[in-house]
Amino acid sequence: MPHARETAVYTHGHHESVLRSHTWRTAGNSAAYLLGALKPHMRILDIGCGPGTITADLAALVPEGHVTGLDREPGVLERARAEAGKRGLTNAGFAVGDVHALDFPDDTFCVVHAHQVLQHVGDPVRALREMARVTRPGGFIAVRDADYAAMTWYPASPGLDDWLDLYRRVARANGGEPDAGRRLKAWALAAGLTDVTATSSAWTFSTPEERAWWSGLWADRTVASAYAGRAVDSGYATHDRLAQVADAWREWGARDDGWFAVLHGEILCRKDV
Repeated sequence: MPHARETAVYTHGHHESVLRSHTWRTAGNSAAYLLGALKPHMRILDIGCGPGTITADLAALVPEGHVTGLDREPGVLERARAEAGKRGLTNAGFAVGDVHALDFPDDTFCVVHAHQVLQHVGDPVRALREMARVTRPGGFIAVRDADYAAMTWYPASPGLDDWLDLYRRVARANGGEPDAGRRLKAWALAAGLTDVTATSSAWTFSTPEERAWWSGLWADRTVASAYAGRAVDSGYATHDRLAQVADAWREWGARDDGWFAVLHGEILCRKDV
């Protein structure tokens, strides 16, 4: 097995405002492109599982199989275990691990899945090679990632323009690639994967409830999460600038005509038999 190594810093951390977003995610709203390939008996590895809501959904969809949720942060796995327990799932387990050096034998899983993970790693091509290594011949590597530069909103807001520029600077300084969605197919081909289907989908926030939720979590994340600390410590922003960005988020969220779309790239790769 290759030796695990840290290659990037997870920009967001696990502040409540971050987990507020992560626990909203489901297989339906975050992995729909994969669901048609699932069979009841499959063994699935869910990389970067966080609090485990997608993992639990996948486990319910493979009742004769098993899902392993993997994350680098031991603390968040306690929430994932609690989520699976709350749903009465007996075919889900969780472990600490690094996508660059997966601690599993070759050809272990029918599906290896990662949602919004590769944007945060330093070597996404190596990560995809590792994902393919532990996938059985004929199995699937499934990846979905946001593309920050392709996010769009209405009405125009200089404060949100500032947010986007700042976030991309901080993420890249941490070793990641915030515009990962558009690069997934290229990374997969560079990793040696050949049967690659590339698609896209979006989250859209427009109703009063959606705007309040989305703007609120980003306003809080901008001033209180690990991202905020890294933005200040790296010299990319001051606390005052972050407060102004947070205010811009709240102002956008209060607009009746507010609309925000988060584009994601997706790849579903079949491993050669």
